[in-house]
Amino acid sequence: MFIVRHRAFFFILTGLLLVASILAAIIIPPKLSIEFTGGSLLEVAYEGERPSLETVRTRIEPLGLGEPSVRESGEKGITLRARTLSPEERITLMSALTNNGAEAATELRFNSIGPSLGNELAIKALYAIAAVTFAIVLYIAWAFRGVSRPVPSWGYGLIAVLMLAIDIIVPSGFYAAYAYFTGAQIDSLFVIALLALLGYCVNDVIVIFDRVREHLKNNQEAKVKESFDVTVGKSIDETMGRSINTGLTVVLALLALVIFGSEATRDFALVMMVGVLAGTFSSITRSAPLLIPIANWLEKKRRAAGTI
Repeated sequence: MFIVRHRAFFFILTGLLLVASILAAIIIPPKLSIEFTGGSLLEVAYEGERPSLETVRTRIEPLGLGEPSVRESGEKGITLRARTLSPEERITLMSALTNNGAEAATELRFNSIGPSLGNELAIKALYAIAAVTFAIVLYIAWAFRGVSRPVPSWGYGLIAVLMLAIDIIVPSGFYAAYAYFTGAQIDSLFVIALLALLGYCVNDVIVIFDRVREHLKNNQEAKVKESFDVTVGKSIDETMGRSINTGLTVVLALLALVIFGSEATRDFALVMMVGVLAGTFSSITRSAPLLIPIANWLEKKRRAAGTI
């Protein structure tokens, strides 16, 4: 009942997190990777000591590659993303990275993606997120079709969508700040992380909603009159331990990936970890408590219409 009684505090805290995340995404938006914009990716590994990123940027600046992204890869490698390179520019770039052959380096991979293909992948990513969200809303509205008072089934679906939006915005804002300091870019793994979060975070919300539905049905069958606030509070208290334990288990696994995993999956694990934390927090403190103001608003409408 603590969360229900102090729901205004958690709503304000949510608002502050949302504002901070949105401002971060607007002020310092991360750049799209070549998977969505088109371009070339080159990864090299140095046999000796790896030069600093500033040294690498100084070497390639005269080549006119636009605004290339240079990041460390493993202990000896460097990953460089730039506009689409011609074969001659690729050779020139390798020469610059090795300081005209003074440093030994091996090319690990080189990929190029055209702008049209990148644009198509970006559109498909947005379609995928929209399709998953729509499917979740339909499922929740169908699953809760037997519960119409005091909140109709569509109300549960609406709140689930709002929670999913928060669970996406917060890790996106975090990633914007993270990308500002590290040079990370939005790639396919980032989109996969968001899709995974949509499925994971809605699970916690449904668990709490299902407990609310169970109490409402039991009260109706036993003809027990119970305040909706009390029903929601009991449902949160009964599922809180399960939500926290599940979220903590996933976060620990993702933290291991961040610390011990490869460079290729680090950004993915970070986004997932922040999203799981945000999702666990939102499912406990925001999803079910939001049912209460909706129920109060609908009750006022029914009283005004004389249906109560």
